[in-house]
Amino acid sequence: MKKEFIFIGPPGSGKGTQTKILSKEYNLPHIDTGSLLREAVASGSEEGKLANSFMEKGQLVPIELVSKIIKNRLLKDDCKNGFILDGYPRSLEQAYALDEILSEIDKDNNVKPQVFYFEVAQEKLVERLVNRRSCSQCGAIYNLKTMQLKDETKCEKCGGTLTRRDDDTEEVATKRFATYFEQTEPLIKLYADRGLLTKLDASLDIDTIYKNLTGAIK
Repeated sequence: MKKEFIFIGPPGSGKGTQTKILSKEYNLPHIDTGSLLREAVASGSEEGKLANSFMEKGQLVPIELVSKIIKNRLLKDDCKNGFILDGYPRSLEQAYALDEILSEIDKDNNVKPQVFYFEVAQEKLVERLVNRRSCSQCGAIYNLKTMQLKDETKCEKCGGTLTRRDDDTEEVATKRFATYFEQTEPLIKLYADRGLLTKLDASLDIDTIYKNLTGAIK
């Protein structure tokens, strides 16, 4: 049976980590809008060129264009058995656009998406981001507060340099979360009212979150 998962959660909630694990175990493609837009631009497609015209100016890519790019991705063969949408939708407008996409691609399948909301207090999220470091070579992510590293400047997987994103500061993170929660709160209510939402306590450890996640899959 086809499995469609939508992962929603603010930056630092750990949904990306859980997506990678679930994607490997269930053999489902991990789809996020950021990667899709970059791939579209790199491919030189018409959609990619148009998206790049907005991104170059620091503008948001119109929802109609994002929806078209997502739809094209979900129509690919590797999505026949399902997929994991990571961080999309982020607003009611995007949710309604996704409704139209899924109603079209699933017209011959009796399937409903499962929406998982990674819930965690803002204070803990800010703490995570301030202490977050990523490897400039392999992309591995570390937390200086919760992980004991021999050298806080070196990746323990490949030896690359650990760096902190420019926006991983308390001030910037707090502003990002305020915007995120404002946009997402009505989205959470929408999926809850539809009976599609499962809330996960994202303040727990990785293994426990994954156990709760897989235990809720229908």
